[in-house]
Amino acid sequence: MIDHINVRVSDIVRSKAWYSTALAPLGYVVTYDFPFSEKRKTATVGFGIGGRTELWISQAPGQPDPIAPVHIALGVTKRALVHDFHAAALAAGGRDNGSPGLRPHYTPTYYGGFVLDPDGHNVEAVCREAE
Repeated sequence: MIDHINVRVSDIVRSKAWYSTALAPLGYVVTYDFPFSEKRKTATVGFGIGGRTELWISQAPGQPDPIAPVHIALGVTKRALVHDFHAAALAAGGRDNGSPGLRPHYTPTYYGGFVLDPDGHNVEAVCREAE
């Protein structure tokens, strides 16, 4: 089981705003916000539900460009949450990468919606429950 993931971003302020808006319908809130310091050598923001941080974004000065995009899939319990995430992520400035819908080529009940964040990371909300 994966406990958490850290994703590199090019602009921590922009990405914090985007993820805060995009993940709000799923119940995610900012759990930590560490500004850059000489000791840490990075700025980092954590997002989670119920006090448990599951997703971190970070930016370090002088990090290599471009950032290699990754795919992040967040599991939800209702298909309506996939739609809520997708709409919020687009409203925050994300780019559509797959409208909410069934993806039976993955599994018969796989229902996902995909949005590219400001750095091109493919962020997905997925419900595997039958409805």
